[in-house]
Amino acid sequence: MSPIATTTTSVAIITGFLPSPSKHSLPERLYQSQWQWYPRFHRILSFRAFSYYNYKSNDKAQFSVCRTLPFDLSPPPIDHDFSDGTAAEVGTIGVYDDDDVALDAAENGAAVVDLSHCGRIRVAGEDRIQFLHNQSTANFESLAEGQGCDTVFVTPTARTIDIAHAWVMKNAIMLVVSPVTRERITKMLEKYIFISDKVEIKDITEQTSMFALVGPASNQIIKRFGLADLLGQPYGSHKHYSVGGMPLTVAVGSIVSEEGFLLLMSPNAAGTVWKALTAQGAIAMGPSAWETFRVLQGRPAPDKELTDEFNVLEAGLWNSVSLNKGCYKGQETISRLVTYDGVKQKLWGIRLSSLVEEGSDITFDGKKVGKLTSSTAGKRASVPFGLGYIKRRGASKGDTVIVGGNVVGTVVEVPFLARQRPLSKDSTS
Repeated sequence: MSPIATTTTSVAIITGFLPSPSKHSLPERLYQSQWQWYPRFHRILSFRAFSYYNYKSNDKAQFSVCRTLPFDLSPPPIDHDFSDGTAAEVGTIGVYDDDDVALDAAENGAAVVDLSHCGRIRVAGEDRIQFLHNQSTANFESLAEGQGCDTVFVTPTARTIDIAHAWVMKNAIMLVVSPVTRERITKMLEKYIFISDKVEIKDITEQTSMFALVGPASNQIIKRFGLADLLGQPYGSHKHYSVGGMPLTVAVGSIVSEEGFLLLMSPNAAGTVWKALTAQGAIAMGPSAWETFRVLQGRPAPDKELTDEFNVLEAGLWNSVSLNKGCYKGQETISRLVTYDGVKQKLWGIRLSSLVEEGSDITFDGKKVGKLTSSTAGKRASVPFGLGYIKRRGASKGDTVIVGGNVVGTVVEVPFLARQRPLSKDSTS
């Protein structure tokens, strides 16, 4: 008996990420499924991931959704690391919600932001682990496939260039860097490849897209997508999936926070993934709201907190630094700073009475003690906030400072920096 002719029949309808079968051929294994495909539902047919519906055969069809899995839980076709990706002509994600609505969602719900402008550098070759181990601050030799970390690229005197978010994949290491340092870091890495090094550097920014999913409800969205195996995993952990046969990597952490997720994908899949996330309740966050969110979280950025003026420990990036992995660029300076307690200033959050220009002096008891590096009007333009370096023997948490000559500020901790664990000369990391 046809299920369409019954009064109440359970029908499985594949939903998610593949357009109408009139334009795309379906994978062979779909036809081998125990579920049947009914042509009248072709407009919501998609690749593998499925939902269960109850169908009632009356004049008005009624459906009740029990489960949705819009991701295909199979390995991507290009072996996990986007090595064969080519640039695609795709539309830019350009419709965003109100900044205050998005910031509220990042605090109380879920928000998604397009970070495709960030640099993505693929480091491949047999010597890639040792190479990055020597060129940045993190201990890459301690990481296994599927793990990740933050690492800092510094000058020989440990002055900061950028924080890179790194994923150790099967055939390569993926680095996510700031758009303003993408070219500099790529050229720097290429410069330090010796003739005997089996290392390949490739900028794949144009061949990939990347979104961040932030907010306390992001776990629920990931779970509804059938990716619950990522929940509770360490920061930087990542797994590989497919969207309509195109690769998708989902990782724990959102660059500005250890909470949330990053999604790296083919540009051809970006629009579909974005729609799926917003359909699950994620609020679309634009660039200006993301910058406000970065400042409120306290994540340092190049050309602001990360410059030749400040070293990696003054920037508070302790979790990205190893003291016992051997020699690497900047290692001697970092070791001396720790051994002799040589860190003379610290990055803080500053709650401001009004918006003030970045670069303004910070004073305490009439003396200059620091410099404001970032500022934002905050949510609803009513809670100005900034980041700034302050001398350790100047002001500290809870103190009232003056910024820019007449703006009152209160020194506070910020989430990103509060999670950093200062090292000592006896540390084993």
